[in-house]
Amino acid sequence: MSDVTYDVVVLGGGPGGYVAAIRASQLGQKTALIESEALGGVCLNWGCIPSKALLKNAEVVNTLQRGKEFGFAFENLTLDFTVAYQRSRQVSERLVKGIGSLMRKNKIDVFEGRGVLRSAGEIDVTLNKGGSEVVKAKHIILATGARARGLPGLELDGERIMGYRQAIVQQQAPKRALIVGAGPIGMEFAYVWRSYGAEVTVIEMLPQVLPLEDDEVSAEVAKAFKKMGVNVLTSTRTEGAERAGDGVTVRVKQVDSGAESSLEADLMLVATGVLPNSANIGLESVGVKVNRGGFVEVDEYLRTNVPGIYAIGDLTGKLALAHVASAQGIVAVEHIAGHETTPLSDEKYTDMPRCTYCNPQVASLGLTEKQARAKGLEIKVGKFPFIANGKALGLGEREGFVKIIADAKYGEIIGAHLVGPEVTELLPELVLAKTWELTPEEIARSVHAHPTLSEVIMEASHGVFGAAIHM
Repeated sequence: MSDVTYDVVVLGGGPGGYVAAIRASQLGQKTALIESEALGGVCLNWGCIPSKALLKNAEVVNTLQRGKEFGFAFENLTLDFTVAYQRSRQVSERLVKGIGSLMRKNKIDVFEGRGVLRSAGEIDVTLNKGGSEVVKAKHIILATGARARGLPGLELDGERIMGYRQAIVQQQAPKRALIVGAGPIGMEFAYVWRSYGAEVTVIEMLPQVLPLEDDEVSAEVAKAFKKMGVNVLTSTRTEGAERAGDGVTVRVKQVDSGAESSLEADLMLVATGVLPNSANIGLESVGVKVNRGGFVEVDEYLRTNVPGIYAIGDLTGKLALAHVASAQGIVAVEHIAGHETTPLSDEKYTDMPRCTYCNPQVASLGLTEKQARAKGLEIKVGKFPFIANGKALGLGEREGFVKIIADAKYGEIIGAHLVGPEVTELLPELVLAKTWELTPEEIARSVHAHPTLSEVIMEASHGVFGAAIHM
């Protein structure tokens, strides 16, 4: 056991954990981080980052297939998914090395091994290199993340029935793929694999793809995927799957009619959510409270019920997004250090930015129109299409729109829903506006450069008052 007692020890080095460690060091806290696999966690190694590299490759492939529109032609186009895979790994590895450099720069001690709580101030670490260590801390931040969730009858084998972590390291695109779950992960993989020629079927139990998004946004994406040749089966339940030779056979049932059928593919991706990595980390031994789903319960400062122990990221079940984990990590550390911070109430998670990076892209915050009306709110809605935007037409990306939902009386932004070209890059303007209580009128009165995609936000803001200029 080391004689060193750290001010903060972070268990888990994903986007929540490593950000928390850096912020703690910045605030003068002696800090250590424990990670059993790779710095950056799922996000940098098997999720957010490598998937975006693959999506860029898919975007290039789709542009090449539109050669006539842009005035070029060629023969014998060949697509090598292995190269796309290799590029995605290079991008990931570069960022992971960068996190290691940041640990050294900020004088954070990194323990490579598996950590288990011994007490509210001690963590047993089984080191990857052999041996063990007891790390002592005044404060502990749990950031162990989550893993892909299977379904009854769809247990993951990592070969034919897999989660995102196995799918992201496939060096060849499948010829036939079934994807269970039409959320962001499922739709992004569908876009990539279809771009490389795969026959893709997406199965979603709920009535629409991207079921947490605004109805009109989901319909726009469904239309684009149908045009692309992706087979989308909504209101369809997956009953079970079994390996069949070199592939997999899946039984499905339509929710409304009860009609059953079977589908065959080379592989199946289960993208139906995550399970917290809360087991076998010593929560029970120190009395940390978890809910029925196994997620650690926290307050607005990310404190657990045990003094000195905090939890952040996917482990909390608040919102399984990398940037949310990072924000939580900063709040937790600032609270520990007695620094001014912004507590994260449950309401704040509704306003967190949400993004899906397929084509067309999707970005949103706040309530959907249906949710706002269901709450009995009096609202005004402004909507403006990209087809009326000069920059979008110049880019050849005319699908989609921006939709802003505002309180009818006071003008407060209740929700914003974007679908179209690069909308994930446009969303921060609306996040800033929502955070600082700006109204659509104030956005509309802010001069937006021409020609830019951002003008669609300005026009939608005008549209809240029925005053869009170019429509």
